[in-house]
Amino acid sequence: MSTIGPIPAVAANRAKIPLLGLGTWDLRGRSCARMVEQALRLGYPHIDTAEMYDNEREVGEGLRASGVKRDSVFVTTKIWPNHFAPRDLERAARACLERLRLSEVDLLLLHWPNPQVPLADTIGALCKVKREGLARHIGVSNFTVALVADALKASIEPLVCDQVECHPFLDQSKLMAACRQHGMALVAYSPLARGDLRNEVLVRIGAAHKKTTAQITLRYLVQQNVVVIPRTSKVERLSENAAIFDFTLSEREMREVAALGHRDGRIVDWSYSGRMKWD
Repeated sequence: MSTIGPIPAVAANRAKIPLLGLGTWDLRGRSCARMVEQALRLGYPHIDTAEMYDNEREVGEGLRASGVKRDSVFVTTKIWPNHFAPRDLERAARACLERLRLSEVDLLLLHWPNPQVPLADTIGALCKVKREGLARHIGVSNFTVALVADALKASIEPLVCDQVECHPFLDQSKLMAACRQHGMALVAYSPLARGDLRNEVLVRIGAAHKKTTAQITLRYLVQQNVVVIPRTSKVERLSENAAIFDFTLSEREMREVAALGHRDGRIVDWSYSGRMKWD
C-alpha cells in the first residue's frame, strides 16, 4: 500500500488539527485495531475515538502496531455526558488514557451537552484536566452556537473545536461562522452522510474532476478548513478518502454543493442525546 502525501492542518486556538482523520465509531475488536494500524501506516495523521465507542483499547493497539511515532499522530477522544460532574470527568479522562495506553491525548472533547450538570462546572473540570497534562487541547462536540458561546464564557483555557455532524446535505453555516469568529475549528463527523451520496450535482462535479462523490464531498469540506473524520471499515476506502488534496473545486462548484444543504438535513438523531442515561 503506497502512502499518502502530507496532510495539511487547520490552526485553532493554538492547536494544529490535521484536516483528515479516521473516525472509529462502530469499529470494534480486531477490525478496529487493523483499520487504525492501516490508516496510520498509510499516512493518516489523526485518529478519532470516544469513551462511548468502547474501542479505545483497540485504537491504542492499532497505534502501537503501526510503528508510527506518537508525536506524529493527533489522537482525539471524548467524555460521555454521564461523567460530566467534575470528579467523574477527571476519573473518566484518566480511564480513557489507561485504555489507550497513552500519557495524554491531543484533544479531549465533551461528547454531548448534559443539561443536568451545570456547564460551568463541567468546563472547569475539563480545564483542570488540561492543566494536569492529560490533554494537550480541549473542546466540545454536538454543541449549538449558543452552547459554544456559553462554554467559551465558562472556560479559562482555549477551546479548539466543536465536533458536529457536517456534510453537504446539512446546513451548518451558522455554526461554522461562529467557530471561525471564536478561532475554533469545526470538525465534521459523518462527513459522507453515511454513504448516501446519490446526487446529480455531486456526480456531475465528480465526473468533471475524475473523482468519486465521496471525494467531492470531503473536498468541499476541507476546502473550507473543516476537519473531516470519515469512518470506514474497508481498507481500500482509506486511500480514496485521502485523495482529496490534489484538486480544487471552483467557486461555482462550491456554491452548487452548498446549495444542497438544508437545516433539516441531519442524519444523526439528536433525540438520542435526550434518551441518554445520566446515572
